[in-house]
Amino acid sequence: MKKLLLAIVLLTAITAPAQEYHKYVNPFIGTGGHGHTFPGATVPHGMVQLSPDTRIDGSWDGCSGYHYSDNVIYGFSHTHLNGTGVSDYGDIMLMPTMGEPSLDKKEYSSTFSHDNETASAGYYSVILDDDTIKTEFTATPRAGLHQYTFSKKGQANIVLDLNHRDHLLMGEVRIIDAKTIEVLRQSEAWARNQYVYARIEFSKPMKVTAVNNNAFAPARTTDTFFAGSLLALSFSTEVKKGEKLLVKVALSPTGYEGAAKNMKAELPKWNFKKTRKAAEKLWNEELSKIEVTSSDKDKLAIFYTALYHTMMQPNIAMDVDGMYRGRDTEIHKAEGFDYYTVFSLWDTFRGAHPLYTLIDKKRTADYINTFINQYEQGGRLPVWELASNETDCMIGYHSVSVIADAMAKGIRGFDYQKAYEAARHSAMQEHFGLNAYKYQGFISIDDEHECVSKTLEYAYDDWCIAQMAQMLGENDDYLFFMKRSQYWKNIFDPEVKHMRPKKNGGWDTPFDPREVNNNFTEGNSWQYSFFVPQDIEGMIEAYGGADAFEAKLDEMFNAPSRTTGREQADVTGLIGQYAHGNEPSHHMAYLYYYVDKPDKTKEKVHYILDNFYKNSPDGLIGNEDCGQMSAWYVLSSMGIYPVTPGKKIWTPVQPYFEETTIHLEDGTTKTTGKIMPVDNLRFLNYTEEEYRSRPTSVIDSSATDIVPVPVVLAGGKAFKGSMQIEMKAPFGADKMYYIINTESNEHQSRSFEEYTGPFEVTESCQIRAYAEKGRTISHVVTANFVKKPNDYTVRLLSEYNRQYHAGGANGLTDGIYGDGNWRKGDWQGYQGQDFEAVIDLQKQMPVSSIAANFLQDSRSWILMPVKVEYYASDNNKDFKLIGSVDNTIPADDYNTQIESLSIAADGIKARYIKVKAYNYGTLPDWHQGHGGEAFIFIDEITVE
Repeated sequence: MKKLLLAIVLLTAITAPAQEYHKYVNPFIGTGGHGHTFPGATVPHGMVQLSPDTRIDGSWDGCSGYHYSDNVIYGFSHTHLNGTGVSDYGDIMLMPTMGEPSLDKKEYSSTFSHDNETASAGYYSVILDDDTIKTEFTATPRAGLHQYTFSKKGQANIVLDLNHRDHLLMGEVRIIDAKTIEVLRQSEAWARNQYVYARIEFSKPMKVTAVNNNAFAPARTTDTFFAGSLLALSFSTEVKKGEKLLVKVALSPTGYEGAAKNMKAELPKWNFKKTRKAAEKLWNEELSKIEVTSSDKDKLAIFYTALYHTMMQPNIAMDVDGMYRGRDTEIHKAEGFDYYTVFSLWDTFRGAHPLYTLIDKKRTADYINTFINQYEQGGRLPVWELASNETDCMIGYHSVSVIADAMAKGIRGFDYQKAYEAARHSAMQEHFGLNAYKYQGFISIDDEHECVSKTLEYAYDDWCIAQMAQMLGENDDYLFFMKRSQYWKNIFDPEVKHMRPKKNGGWDTPFDPREVNNNFTEGNSWQYSFFVPQDIEGMIEAYGGADAFEAKLDEMFNAPSRTTGREQADVTGLIGQYAHGNEPSHHMAYLYYYVDKPDKTKEKVHYILDNFYKNSPDGLIGNEDCGQMSAWYVLSSMGIYPVTPGKKIWTPVQPYFEETTIHLEDGTTKTTGKIMPVDNLRFLNYTEEEYRSRPTSVIDSSATDIVPVPVVLAGGKAFKGSMQIEMKAPFGADKMYYIINTESNEHQSRSFEEYTGPFEVTESCQIRAYAEKGRTISHVVTANFVKKPNDYTVRLLSEYNRQYHAGGANGLTDGIYGDGNWRKGDWQGYQGQDFEAVIDLQKQMPVSSIAANFLQDSRSWILMPVKVEYYASDNNKDFKLIGSVDNTIPADDYNTQIESLSIAADGIKARYIKVKAYNYGTLPDWHQGHGGEAFIFIDEITVE
């Protein structure tokens, strides 16, 4: 009987049929909620993503152009981003209509119903309600094919609107003949200078019937060339009831000739069915790399859609002849590799790129060759590259993680030495806090925003560079970067057991590990306190050992699922303070494995697999982020995850499916399943013997240890009279030393003295300190203290945003001025309200002038006040207006700038000065955050 039951189970288990994997893909997964995916037609890593656009307002949940909650389609464009948190693409938009053509998006758009919408891998279809037009789409790597079926006879129109979604810098349309046009769209959004050329061919002759253009000379429908920053046209023809009209669109980043070559090579004919079948075949070839067995069709759909999402990008960004537009905007030829774009590296270095090292070694080498060429043409490795533009979105220099991981796994096909040169170059820059990181061993709030996250991620990236150096025999560099990889210790507070921001040489206070603020990248201390993948043993020791580390992980997973501070849309999928909806948490459940608690890893990982991934439009718990959210699912369901990209081994968990077979490029297979010993999964790429035989360093690991910097503790940065200073060594030290620099002793010969206990300072000064342990010294840490230039007190009549307190009320008159980087915390921020405060001068005195500094960063909703009024009083009750000053900086001036709004007071006498600044109010329609409330940012108020 038991054997019979087993046979029945085996017979009812489902394995994705050979060559039919595309049937399991549900492109609607992630199109709702915050997934930010799109449902349109594309092929693996294709240049074209032909999909409907239901969002054209730049809203966050419309980043891909489509959201499942919408019921209006504005058109079908040929480029889309998969799951990003910033909006871009939407190039070369076409929209079919009938009757009198209109170029007004409100007129040419159409309602639709999900009941009449279909999507599968390589195919999308929807009926446009307004004219009952059935639209169907499929794609090749560089071209899209449209098929429109008209339900009635009459005039059919195809609208081409180049002002669709992002900002058009320059557009061109060339009429080649009645069936062919060429298009240039140069646009600006997230990518500041994007070029898309297109060749469009119609299956029957069309004529221009409407033009909207801002050229110097008025455009006519009989013209054969149109250009400008405002450009839309309608092409029309008569159709019969049931007639099909096809449109072919080939893209190129290089020029019209490239688009024509791509069309000729990939889509020379008009066979829609054959083109769709070819797209499905491409998907089957890619999806067949991993074969899973399950009796649950929903799980199969989730798995293969996840795998599909990991293969939608990076995107081929060269023509069929290898020509591409480089980071220098010049045209180059790819020699011996394929050139790609869309590298969301802050997300994808964690799981997606390690997945590619397993199932797509050829493309992994191509990606790295792309990196190297971008380094040579643009001056550095990509951070978040889009359309050969560096967006500098997110943090770190995680190209080096991708490179180190590929080298560690023996992937060939790129120049290791050149890749190392580029990686080292990235680490030696002076931007984004790297100068402070290099010279003091950490980044503080005073140096750069997101200081904790940047310190941690730079330290991991430096470990990756050290591994590359070791493989290449660069032993001095290996030591250098291994030391830098230990800089995480400079921001770990063993007392509270958290990664913690530093300010002015000490810990920033007050500290709440749940608070989402500008010291962390899209997260809080909980979500960053376990990011030391390069030194997990050292991290466990810092927490107090295995038991204490396990307890801290338990505390995180069991904490209330509520954050404080700034609302952060990315922080979703909370289990306690673990946030699966954003990438910094993705490795955390696997850390239990390192304290010999694999069952807890399994419990957490399988809970996430069961609950945070669904076969529905809201089936992703957070942004897809160019395949990373799905890569986590693919890898975890197979029973592996790369906690430390750059190491050969995987961190294992019990596999989710009965059996998974991985088909490798060399023709061999690897199998995982629930009955396999979990530890065996660590060496999935090779045998344990092969792993053990890898080259190892002959350098004593103690040579790469660091002495963490001491902490300088004080009551604040500004003081009256005197202030006590204390120093501590969080990780212990044999001795600590300090020196005090003041204006009065700057010409005196002095040296560091040993710290023996707290001391007082009575004048503005700079304190420099270091720790010594075992004849090794730490970096020097610096703290600056300012004796207040006055004894004024401030009473706030408005309530500042807790994120932007700048030291509280008296921070407005402490003589410390904020600079243009407001994220460092030196500005007070007031949202949706006017600013009002009263300054007590402590006695009546003559006043000659009053000034207040304000900051504008319009993109961040920070706008100058409309006007500022200044009042005076002797009794703190009856205030008389002294004068006012109006703002002259336009709200749409996107330059970050500081303005002092001042008045002359003509020597009036007063004890109390009131300052009132009027908030801009609700953000206007032209602003990306329209409907939101503007901030006022104020720092120093000066009364002379």
